Amino acid sequence: MKNGTRQAGASIEPHLPDGPVERPTPLVTVFLVFLKLGLTSFGGPIAHLGYFRQTFVVQLRWLSEQRYADLVALCQFLPGPASSQVGMGVGLLRAGVPGALAAWVGFTLPSALLMILFGLGITGWGQHVPDGTLHGLKLVAVAVVAQAVWGMGKQSCRDSITATFAIATACACLIWPGAIAQIGGIVLAGAAGLLLFPATRPAREPALPPSVDRRWAALLLLLFFALLLGLPMAARAWPGHGLDLFDAFYRAGALVFGGGHVVLPLLQSAVVPPGWIGDSGFLAGYGAAQAMPGPLFTFAGYLGAAMSLPPNGWTGGLLCLAAIFVPSFLLLVGAMPFWDRLRGHARAQSALLGVNAAVVGILLAALYDPIWVSTVRTAPDFVLVLVALAMLMFWRLPPWIVVVAGATVGTLADRIG
Repeated sequence: MKNGTRQAGASIEPHLPDGPVERPTPLVTVFLVFLKLGLTSFGGPIAHLGYFRQTFVVQLRWLSEQRYADLVALCQFLPGPASSQVGMGVGLLRAGVPGALAAWVGFTLPSALLMILFGLGITGWGQHVPDGTLHGLKLVAVAVVAQAVWGMGKQSCRDSITATFAIATACACLIWPGAIAQIGGIVLAGAAGLLLFPATRPAREPALPPSVDRRWAALLLLLFFALLLGLPMAARAWPGHGLDLFDAFYRAGALVFGGGHVVLPLLQSAVVPPGWIGDSGFLAGYGAAQAMPGPLFTFAGYLGAAMSLPPNGWTGGLLCLAAIFVPSFLLLVGAMPFWDRLRGHARAQSALLGVNAAVVGILLAALYDPIWVSTVRTAPDFVLVLVALAMLMFWRLPPWIVVVAGATVGTLADRIG
C-alpha cells in the first residue's frame, strides 16, 4: 500500500486498511439520515441504538453487524451520551470529521430547537402532549430495544460461553445498577475472552476511507483532559457566568457514564443551588424532555435558554449544548483511530468477543429495567409491544411508521379510556 501525499496542516488523513475501499458518503446524505432519526427516535439512548442498528446495519448497510457491535462497545467504555457517540462514530466512519459533525447536528437539531424554544417561554408545550401519546411512544421503544437485543445477541452470543457472558453481565447490572457494574462487566468479559478464545484474525471487510490521523487524535484526547482540568481554574481566575456555564456543562458531559437520565443529578446540582434556575423550572424542563425524540442531553439547551442570568436565551442554550457535547466529540474522534487499529489485532478480537457479549447483557438488563418495568403495565400494553415488534422484525416496516402507529394507538386508547 503506497503512502498518500499529505498537505501541510491537514487534520484528516485517509486510513486505508487492506481490502476494497468504499466511497465516502456525501455529507448531505449523512445529515438527512440523522435528521430523520432525530425526528423519530423516541425512547432514550438504548432505544436509539436499536433505531441505529435497524437503519445503518439492516436498511442502509453502512456498517456490518460486527463493526456496529464494536462501535457500541467502544461508546459504552467512554463517558458521555452513548447513543450520540455511536451516531458520531457512524458519521466519522462514513465521511470523516465533517461526517461526525453532520451526524451530531442532524440527530440533535430537532429536540435541541424544541427544548430551547421551551426554555424561551413555551412552557405549556410539554403538558399539552397527551399521556397516551407518550405511553404509546414508550411501548414502541420497548419493541425497538427488544429487536436490537435479539439482533445483536445472534451476532455476539453464538456459543454457550459468550451467552454466559451476556447473561452474567445482565444479572450484575440488574442486581447492582449503575456504571460500575456496566464497566466492570465489560472489562471482566474482555479479560475472560482474552483467556478463553483463541487468537483469530477478523474477517476482512471493505475499508471505510476517512479517519483521523493518530497524532491529531492524541491531541484531541489531550484537549479533552486539558479542558476538564483547566476550565475550573479559568472560571476562578476570570469570574463570569458564561465561563461558569461552560465549565459546569462540560464537566457534566465529561464525567457521566450511561448518559441520558444519569446526567440529570449532575445538572441539577450545577444549576439549581447557585440560583441559575429554580427547582420547579428544572423539573418542568425535564418533563418536557420526555416528550422529545433524540438525545436527552438537549435538556442542556433548555437550561441555558431559561437561565436567570445572561448569557441566556438562544445564546445560553447554544452555549450549554456545545459545552455538554464537546467532551463526547473529543473522546470519540480521539479514540476511534486507536480503537480501529486495536480491533484489527488477533488477540484483541478474542477480547472483543467477550466485550460484545457483555454489551448485549447491558442492553438486555436495560430492556427490563428501566424500559420494561416502567412502561409495560397491562395486557394491552404487552399486545402493542408484540404488534410493534412484529411490524419491525417480520413485516419489515420502517421504524418511523411504527413510531407513528404507536403514538396514534396510544392517543386513541387514552381518549377511549
